[in-house]
Amino acid sequence: MLDPRLIRQDTTAVAANLARRGYTLDTGTLETLESRRKDVQVRTEQLRSERNARSKAIGKAKAAGEDIQPLIDEVGRLGEALDTAEAELAAVQAELDALLMDLPNLLHDAVPEGADENANVELRRHGVPREFDFEPLDHVAIGEAFGQLDMEAASRLTGARFAVMRGELASLHRALVQFMLDLHVREHGYEEVYVPYIAHRHSLEGTGQLPKFADDVFALEGEHDWFLIPTAEVPLTNLVRERIVDADELPLRFVAHTPCFRAEAGSHGRDTRGMIRQHQFEKVELVHIVRPDESDAALEALTGHAEEVLRRLELPYRVVSLCGGDIGFAAERTFDIEVWLPGQQRYREISSCSQCGDFQARRMRARWRNPDTGRPELVHTLNGSGVAAGRALIAVLENGQQADGRVALPAALQPYLDGRTHIGG
Repeated sequence: MLDPRLIRQDTTAVAANLARRGYTLDTGTLETLESRRKDVQVRTEQLRSERNARSKAIGKAKAAGEDIQPLIDEVGRLGEALDTAEAELAAVQAELDALLMDLPNLLHDAVPEGADENANVELRRHGVPREFDFEPLDHVAIGEAFGQLDMEAASRLTGARFAVMRGELASLHRALVQFMLDLHVREHGYEEVYVPYIAHRHSLEGTGQLPKFADDVFALEGEHDWFLIPTAEVPLTNLVRERIVDADELPLRFVAHTPCFRAEAGSHGRDTRGMIRQHQFEKVELVHIVRPDESDAALEALTGHAEEVLRRLELPYRVVSLCGGDIGFAAERTFDIEVWLPGQQRYREISSCSQCGDFQARRMRARWRNPDTGRPELVHTLNGSGVAAGRALIAVLENGQQADGRVALPAALQPYLDGRTHIGG
């Protein structure tokens, strides 16, 4: 959530920043609601003051032997008027809050200008895409040749955009997760966290998935207002919700392996083949909670940790800075890591590393105590995939495929697969 005071004090600058995303701030509605709120708030405070003054007068009149009934009646009328004013103030504030909850984050000054992904700026590349002396297959064809990737069975079990993996393929998927967790915990210093795969509405509001993106999450039926998590970012970031973190606790670095559940609303017809875009997938998620002055450096560190996964897996990739029109709702700046997929002959996103500033913290009321001032201030939050297990599996299969039908395994994974150098064939 944006700072309401900033919006009130510099509406023009806020509107100009949001316009870089292609978002048009409804300044007319905002100003009308703010004017109503001020008027009702003044009236409410006046009524409360008058009621309190009349209540005190009752005691004095009674002590003087005067008739207090007129005062009692007036206090009653003022009380009813105050109740009405307070209800009106709550209603106006709810409208303002709904408008504020719909506003995306302000963009970092370093975000490139542009309307869509075509304006994203490449920052760096690592590795060179392999040249094959045969026609490379995509991961679906490789998995089906192994007899270990069964999209048809998944469709019978559940429906489209699910997968069944068996044998060596399932083991490779598990090995990737374990490798990534070990790397981030042992070498990058993250604290591993096990979290619920179900979150309530307040948690998803805190990180920005709700209320704007309700169509993208799976709601559970029943008495609880529960949802399947779309990413471990939700529970991990909410670990500091409604807390004041001591300065010496920061920075916090969390890592978790969870399934992720996404409705993929609006993706009809996109990536319908294979495991690129699914309703259920697994991911190793990284979350940083930092002081504001450490936020920029934390984004570079977070991105570097995700990149190290791909370097260890010997996969070619590039890093791009997302432009204003392509950046996510809660992010002020995002670096996407895109891995090379020979089966598609293109780079595809495998990790999105986002700096959110105090946007999520304000929604969560997550603060730290600044030792210089002694006062609570909002923390900054960052998150990124470290990395998506399914897409990592796709990349290992496609980049490691051999002419004889086998897949060569990167050295980093071999200890997790009983020392095997290849699978399949």
